[in-house]
Amino acid sequence: MKHSLFASMRRVNRMLRPAKMSKASQSMQRAVTGMMIDTAMAPLTAMTPPKPARRKAGARKAAVSTTAKKPSGKGKQLKTKRSLLPRAKSSRPSLVPRIPTGAQFITRKHRSATGSRSYRLYLPASAPQAPNGLILMLHGCNQTADDFAVGTHMNAVAEKHGLAVAYPEQTRRSNGASCWNWFRPRDQFRGAGEPAMLAALARKLTREFGLDRSGVFVAGLSAGGAMAAILVDVYPDVFSAAGIHSGLPRGAAHNTLSAMSAMRSGGNSEGAVPATLSASPVRRIVFQGDSDKTIHPSNAPGLVTAALGLDAVPARTSNRSVRGRAYARSNFAGEDGKILLELWVLEGGGHTWSGGRAAGSYTDTKGPDASVQMVRFFLA
Repeated sequence: MKHSLFASMRRVNRMLRPAKMSKASQSMQRAVTGMMIDTAMAPLTAMTPPKPARRKAGARKAAVSTTAKKPSGKGKQLKTKRSLLPRAKSSRPSLVPRIPTGAQFITRKHRSATGSRSYRLYLPASAPQAPNGLILMLHGCNQTADDFAVGTHMNAVAEKHGLAVAYPEQTRRSNGASCWNWFRPRDQFRGAGEPAMLAALARKLTREFGLDRSGVFVAGLSAGGAMAAILVDVYPDVFSAAGIHSGLPRGAAHNTLSAMSAMRSGGNSEGAVPATLSASPVRRIVFQGDSDKTIHPSNAPGLVTAALGLDAVPARTSNRSVRGRAYARSNFAGEDGKILLELWVLEGGGHTWSGGRAAGSYTDTKGPDASVQMVRFFLA
């Protein structure tokens, strides 16, 4: 099964090489690629399955009779794939963020030359027409905009500071597991793919709210964190700071196979094209659980190296504990002494948003509140 899976992914990677294809072929390619990513990454994010219900006395014979007919090969594969997929809490229809009186949480559609996506937009009651800043929030795999808003409770944090928050939503058509495509080469550069589409959304909202670069930020979890890292690398003129939670550096992967390797043992971004130069450096705050079984913890130092270079040394490191979760916080300063990057390593933390709300998926109610700390860092 393992050799078959990797052989299949190699064939998909060959299919992704530039070639002239009909629209029908391109559509089929996207569908196959999405399915492969879905199947390959699901085992790494699958939640603990529920315990099977106890059988009542006398039910054994009935069970034997219903399993006498063996399922076909395709049926087995489909059943296995479904069992590996995490049961995201976002599938519950009642999962809707609470909105304070006077605030708005509306649905919009963003269209650009490089793609279109629906997104949710939070407008704070304290400044609905002229917010003090904008945060672009990028969800992880198998999440939705509403799910991410609930789990991170970013709306509530933004309300206190008069910030607008935009939650673009990935589609199943673009990726079978609703992941942002951080591992594809065409989605790691300026001027094309998903980075160009998301940067265009940020620019549009920046103009609408009369903001400048200093008030525009991006944050994300997992695949969303990896895409946030890409955005600040290639669009430093659009974003002034980024919050990267359980993400990977740009260039850590270039196809599905290298993505799996980067997730399991850490990525190597040495071969990536250098980030776009900017007169004003982009500040970053990085969160990573040291027990993350989905994104290897070594990707966090990789983010530091990608941003500051191999010789980066923290100016200060402190160890504390909040709500039952110990953590180490390292501050990296620039030549002028100002903090350019904060690295938070969570002891025993998994692949979850630190200090999140239990109602959302992939959250940990323990530890420092990542949303609060990110906004604090953004506005510093």
